[in-house]
Amino acid sequence: MARKGKVFYGFYDSCFPPSTPRKARGGIKAQSRRGTFGESWWAKRWIEVLESFHIGARLGRGRSYARQGQVLSIDIEKGKVSAEVQGSRARPYRVNMKVKVLGMKEWKKLAKTLSSQAIFAAKLLAGEMPERIEEAFHESGLSLFPDKRTDLKTDCSCPDWSNPCKHIAAVFYLLGEEFDRDPFLIFKLRGMEREELIGLLGGRPSAKGRLGRTEIMSASEGEQEAQAETGPLSVDPGLFWGQALPEDEPGEEVRIPGLCAALPKQLGSFPFWRGQESFLPTLEALYRRASPGGMAVFLGERRLPGAK
Repeated sequence: MARKGKVFYGFYDSCFPPSTPRKARGGIKAQSRRGTFGESWWAKRWIEVLESFHIGARLGRGRSYARQGQVLSIDIEKGKVSAEVQGSRARPYRVNMKVKVLGMKEWKKLAKTLSSQAIFAAKLLAGEMPERIEEAFHESGLSLFPDKRTDLKTDCSCPDWSNPCKHIAAVFYLLGEEFDRDPFLIFKLRGMEREELIGLLGGRPSAKGRLGRTEIMSASEGEQEAQAETGPLSVDPGLFWGQALPEDEPGEEVRIPGLCAALPKQLGSFPFWRGQESFLPTLEALYRRASPGGMAVFLGERRLPGAK
């Protein structure tokens, strides 16, 4: 993995004090202001890969770069990550990561293992990362995350002899946050797109193309027939619960939803958000301020500006 040779970090850090990076404009800022990066177990596992390299003070500098918005761009492809990071020089540094991709034969073997337990396929098709999925990889003789030095190669155009350097570390941390939003990016780095994995598991996206609305292969043909006969659940409370509401009781109540900004939260944050403020919390505050006014307009207690 090393491109610049072995480095004695203590000696290097003491002889070459950290430089001050140029202020970047419009960079990608980490959403986590304090503490660790990544909330999900899979994001934390990715960060563990970085921290296993024992690169000393560069980890702290990488975290600072990620939070300050020094990373200008990140592009993720199959088995490859390309990024630009603004350092102390006028020209941004180029960061490249190459992750060993799995062959189609290996993916088919893994898909067979995943399909043997319905919970794996169901959660993946619903856009979730099963907690024990690493066990399925190991059972197939594979690994979800890079676990060998040959599985991950990194390079940066900066003059630092260390590999990974602080610029690579900053990109690593931001990737960990992005994995929280979209766990399928981990599979993409290993060579498998989301739609391809769905196909291997026997599901297909709906007309809307979203994972939350998928048709999942049942464990047996009998279950498929039962699902076809059952059909969708009724929205009528009386039919659903087996009893009708009293005639004098209204069937619906107009009120402000208890969960603010439910739809944006379901969609998740924008990938590699560049705003000064966190996207979802800011949007939630706007929803809270606008909801009472919207309710007043709906009830006829207030008119929209310009309405006759």
